[in-house]
Amino acid sequence: MLGIFDPFAPELLLFLASVLFVAGCVRGFSGFGAGMIFIPVATSVVAPATAAATFLFIDSIVTLPLLIRAVRHCIWATVLPAAVGAVIFVHLGAWLLASTDVLILRWAIFAIVTCLLALLISGWRYHRLPAAAVSFATGSVSGVLGGISQVSAPPVVAMWLSSANDPAIVRANMIVFFTLASVGTFVAYTLNGFFTQEVFRLLIMAVPVYGLAIFTGARGFSKADPAVYRKFAYVLIAVAALTSMPALDPLLR
Repeated sequence: MLGIFDPFAPELLLFLASVLFVAGCVRGFSGFGAGMIFIPVATSVVAPATAAATFLFIDSIVTLPLLIRAVRHCIWATVLPAAVGAVIFVHLGAWLLASTDVLILRWAIFAIVTCLLALLISGWRYHRLPAAAVSFATGSVSGVLGGISQVSAPPVVAMWLSSANDPAIVRANMIVFFTLASVGTFVAYTLNGFFTQEVFRLLIMAVPVYGLAIFTGARGFSKADPAVYRKFAYVLIAVAALTSMPALDPLLR
């Protein structure tokens, strides 16, 4: 049984499991953010495509219990157009991942995420329900980022956090969105050959670790002050920006 993990040193598996547990706790609490934590760290020790494909698989399967509750609270009028945009444009992101210089992609992600964070911190609010076209366009940008790195949250998070919706609704929107969007990502990654033997070996370790972490994080959200949620989301977006910045590689990798 242990021979399955031969390509990976025990220290590497323990390291990835630790990072994945933290990422899963964050996902269970906030409804997003796991990719922002896991992907930048994991790509420092395994191939970017392997890290992204592994995370996509576990995040789609393990979070299904969260989806059951979220579908009753999300706002479909904005979630569905955003998900359609993401499903369509994730193929562009996957193509860029397979054919474009990684350094260029990372600087582009940093620029987009930083601009979105600045918009949120400025205090700007969109008090109406986002129009279908706005939701579609925002989801499209998320799809491209998801295809590149599985860090697709910042655009849709910024859109829904800028509204006056209750944190529980924002969280439900994101859980449903990411579940729907992952369908397109699965197709794109399969067509690009990202689901390798290394990915399925890592899944044996990753699924139980991530499942326990999701449960832990979800329990935390049920007891959290709503005011804490928005601040926590801002911190996660800032983490996404910093970990995407190539200039900080000597410190973060």
